[in-house]
Amino acid sequence: MRPGGPLLPETALRRFLDSLIKPSRILVAISGGSDSTGLLLALVEALKATPNSGISLCAVTVDHALRIESAVEAHEVAAFCRSLEIPHLIKVWKGEKPKAGIMAAARDARYALLSDAAENMNADIVVTAHTADDQRETLAMRRERSEQPSTGIADLVLFDRRLWIARPLLGCRREVIRDYLRARRVGWIDDPSNDDPKYERVRVRSGFADKADAIPAADAVGDLRAGAAAAAALWLDQYFVLHPPCIGQVMPAGLTVDREILSYAVARLAAVFGGQAFTLGRKQMDDVLALIEKGDLGRMTASRVVFDLRRDGLFLVRENRGILPLTLAPGEHGVWDGRYLVENGTSLEIGIAAGRSETQRAQLPRGVVRRALAAAPRIVDVAGNDAPGSAAQKVGITPYFSPFDRFLTRFDFIFAESLAAAFGTRPYPKPPLGLIDGKSI
Repeated sequence: MRPGGPLLPETALRRFLDSLIKPSRILVAISGGSDSTGLLLALVEALKATPNSGISLCAVTVDHALRIESAVEAHEVAAFCRSLEIPHLIKVWKGEKPKAGIMAAARDARYALLSDAAENMNADIVVTAHTADDQRETLAMRRERSEQPSTGIADLVLFDRRLWIARPLLGCRREVIRDYLRARRVGWIDDPSNDDPKYERVRVRSGFADKADAIPAADAVGDLRAGAAAAAALWLDQYFVLHPPCIGQVMPAGLTVDREILSYAVARLAAVFGGQAFTLGRKQMDDVLALIEKGDLGRMTASRVVFDLRRDGLFLVRENRGILPLTLAPGEHGVWDGRYLVENGTSLEIGIAAGRSETQRAQLPRGVVRRALAAAPRIVDVAGNDAPGSAAQKVGITPYFSPFDRFLTRFDFIFAESLAAAFGTRPYPKPPLGLIDGKSI
């Protein structure tokens, strides 16, 4: 989202505001650190310069309640927002915290609380203060885990299919933002966890101390991925067919397309059919492509998906292992097996289990249908018996796309749109941005 080189925060935010589809109410996520404080202040100044823009601001602080000082810091941020006449909320992460995977759990909780705050304050977009320094650290961490090129932190993400989150400062360096605050004699809060070496990001950051200070180049990778998504979306429209109960079929002609397009599309279809948030790894994807390219009829399993290559094309179904039941109280909703969103509209407790019987579809291979039925959702009562029809009619079961429905980056948006159309689900909300640096979002 930048033509090259670091940006001043004033420049980055002016470009961001110019790109917004107006009118808009922006919710600023502010922790009190230098990045988010600079984000809010620069937005306030930019909007003062364009008083008739139709854009308004509000702010939220998420208190993760992981340090005893965090509550006091949140109230300090609230006072700062009051001084700017910006409406502000404090959202607290309540409940017991996990002993393992605390950073991932905190991230998920943070975005859920941001979404709640946006609803409370009638905001239609959230902005967070991720910077070029964060991008650099993220790219370094991902390089340690995989040889595949990474897009790093996305500049625009859809959360939970309902709220767009933008990161307009990704082209700005942290020290430049701090210079901006110093020039205005505005202080910030330093979180001691940012210097705690028990966190991977802190260790990576310390490793940069003696290295050349460069802006990370993630934009080119992101543009390539967005291009691959657009090509794969066309591929999906032409060559992919969905059959009940959740059987994916890639037509034979679709297996002979460019390897990069096929890899992108099949890796994401596998994540959808397997109920996984992450796509197939390189080794797994290479094995699947080898099955396709060899051309011999046969099947293999990878990441909870059975790939069955037949004369009629490649069939994808969920393997019948590791499928856990889901229990929902009246009025509750939840995701079953990473593949279906279930809403209990009854006055009874219900369960979702795997396996149901159904009339054989003659036009589809019997083995494929049998495996798909064994992994299909079945509505049961508390005793595990099939729920009566009157209750089953009040239970909503819709496809859930694990790689996209919680976090969908703008890079994958076009493919996700085509996927929703193929499965007959509601479309994703359009991004609230038009053009940034001449690029269509």
